[in-house]
Amino acid sequence: MSHGRRPAGWTALEAVFGPEGEATRRIRLAVVMLSGIIVVGTLGYLTLGWSLLDALYMTVITVGTIGFEEVRDLDGNVAGRLWTIALIISGVAVLGYATTSLVALAVEGTVRDYFRSRRMRAEISKLSGHYVLCGYGRVGRQVAAEFDLEDELFVVVEQDLQVVEECLNEGRLALYGMASDDALLEEAGISRAKGLVAAVDSDADNVFVVLSARKLNPNLHIVARASSDESAAKLEMAGADRTLSPYAVGGRRLAALATQPLVVDFLDVVTRGEKGIEFRLEEFVVPEDSDIADHTIGDLSIGERTGAIVLAFRTRDGNFDTTPAATDRLRAGDTLIVLGSRGQITRLEQLMRGDKTRDA
Repeated sequence: MSHGRRPAGWTALEAVFGPEGEATRRIRLAVVMLSGIIVVGTLGYLTLGWSLLDALYMTVITVGTIGFEEVRDLDGNVAGRLWTIALIISGVAVLGYATTSLVALAVEGTVRDYFRSRRMRAEISKLSGHYVLCGYGRVGRQVAAEFDLEDELFVVVEQDLQVVEECLNEGRLALYGMASDDALLEEAGISRAKGLVAAVDSDADNVFVVLSARKLNPNLHIVARASSDESAAKLEMAGADRTLSPYAVGGRRLAALATQPLVVDFLDVVTRGEKGIEFRLEEFVVPEDSDIADHTIGDLSIGERTGAIVLAFRTRDGNFDTTPAATDRLRAGDTLIVLGSRGQITRLEQLMRGDKTRDA
């Protein structure tokens, strides 16, 4: 917050998520002031010749305005009386500040948001194999919607407090701050994540996000939004595995809807896996210890045993085979692209794990 003023759209969440941590700062200030008065008050009484225990006790009951009997008689002791008066005034002021701060924070909803934030951070710390979604603009919202369809777990990282509040109200896990901040990415569980989507509006910011994420997790699968081919090249140099331009994709889709609308509808059906739709496209990586490794497609009888259809597969070297034959041999690290119902896909997963499957 520049010049001590709250920016437009400031909410109580800034007290929890903001850079300074307003709630923490105000409470910490009150504690520091109260502790300082006790220390200074004790030193003052020590200077007057009191013992340490007597000085500390007198300071505490004076600052707390308890009203107990004086530890030592202050009659005729002008310095002692003046020092006690100063402690009473200071103690009342600090306690008043602490009380009004807590009441104000409670009224603003900051205390509620603080505990909600604590619970959310505890949930994030338990995540593993999730996605980190950096940016919750137009592209980020669509990514989140697709993740919801696939029942994928993800954490939103956003630098707009109002957007963070919106995410929390929607029941999403969200963190406030710059997505390129290493500490924030660590808090989002980047080291345990399966993938990251850099969907910040600025290409330059996305480059920094990709650089930070790649440094923190070299094995992370990173997909980044790019506005141009030049930006895409820089993002790939920074460490992105895949880049995508919403404008280019949107243009291709519009053209396809104009020329081949039924093909687009079919692809939407099988790729989105919407509820009520029988068939869907899925990809599977052959595990190192899988029973299907080093066997041909014909030997495995995938179609007969699971009902799923192998449309294509990519070798671990990156070569695509779009016309797989029964004699093609699958190896660990290869990726299968299959078409099938949910039940057939489940049986294929069981086959990969070595579980027994019934004939489709």
